[in-house]
Amino acid sequence: MQGMIMHHAQAVEMTALMESHTENKDLKSLGARISRSQADEIKFMKRWLAARGQPVSETRHDMTHMNMSHDSHDSIPLMPGMLTPAQMEALRKARGEEFDRLFLTGMIQHHGGALIMVKELFDTAGAGQDAELFNFTTDVDSGQRAEIRIMQSMLEKTSLEEKR
Repeated sequence: MQGMIMHHAQAVEMTALMESHTENKDLKSLGARISRSQADEIKFMKRWLAARGQPVSETRHDMTHMNMSHDSHDSIPLMPGMLTPAQMEALRKARGEEFDRLFLTGMIQHHGGALIMVKELFDTAGAGQDAELFNFTTDVDSGQRAEIRIMQSMLEKTSLEEKR
């Protein structure tokens, strides 16, 4: 759960680039939905951990307020599916159709990592016995799968348009 907070924070960071990096209205709409759901899930995870007396992971956003240098993020171990610092830098530099393609492939990779974390959590003895956690992870799983299908469709459409 603690690692998933950092994971979700990267998705929010990725979607924040959309306003200045793409003109694709469908992609912006999807990005806004992803950003809202990930931010809401971060709040849930922090509340869930705090209610159990567990330490709460700092998100990248929180860390920047702690005046940590950007380089320090590179030493943070990546959770499954997270974009590497090089992938994030390429995304930050891209614009237009290149950004769209990198965003879609990156977020598909990112969401795939979330599905791995959900599976690992369900494989942990007793994890399914916490009804609140079970409902949350089931929602994450179904939401991420649906968004992956949407992004794959958008990516295919983008690829077809590039071939014309």
